Amino acid sequence: MPHDMYPPSPPPLTPDVLLRGYMAGIFPMAEQRDDPEVFWVDPKRRGILPLDAVHVSRSLKRAMRKSTGRLALDGDFEGVLTGCADRDETWINAAIHDAYLELHDMGYAHSFELWEGDVLVGGVYGVAIGGAFFGESMFSRAPDASKIALVCLAAHLKSCGYVLFDIQFVTEHLQRLGAVEITRDDYRSRLKDALSVAASVHRQPLPETPSAFLPGANHNP
Repeated sequence: MPHDMYPPSPPPLTPDVLLRGYMAGIFPMAEQRDDPEVFWVDPKRRGILPLDAVHVSRSLKRAMRKSTGRLALDGDFEGVLTGCADRDETWINAAIHDAYLELHDMGYAHSFELWEGDVLVGGVYGVAIGGAFFGESMFSRAPDASKIALVCLAAHLKSCGYVLFDIQFVTEHLQRLGAVEITRDDYRSRLKDALSVAASVHRQPLPETPSAFLPGANHNP
């Protein structure tokens, strides 16, 4: 098995249960949208995106430079959550949807968004605890929107003092951006260190334009 799965969680999926799960190195999923049960996943090999080694291809740099989109933090968390679940197969069921909304209201779950005018065209959401950001899912309704949101999020996290960007699993798409796999023991060691770091997604102002995150652009370090 590529990862261990624990039986559906006996207690309700409350914000407190979610936070304790993340701090222990596990995260919840459902088999499908209509399945009321949730199980916990503990990958034997964990995907992370090293914040000092994000790779932005020439084509993606071009897309960021030409983008007329506007970046936003927590502008429409539920919209991003819904966008991530808007696919034929999703692990975001009603229990996960509701629990993350509560976690957002408490200030732990955040969405990082790309807007074209008043239209949300892409975004990423995840959970922030200490110096760790646990990326959950992303979506795109325009070319390169999710890629742009992800690389800008990584740059913003680095500027805000985060030291661990957990992406759970490495896909070919994420690998091209610099994602790597590490062992469970290595992940837990990094997680322990990250949880002791004081970071905040609000430590630095978020530039509105993706091009502000390109090398040489004038933005907060």
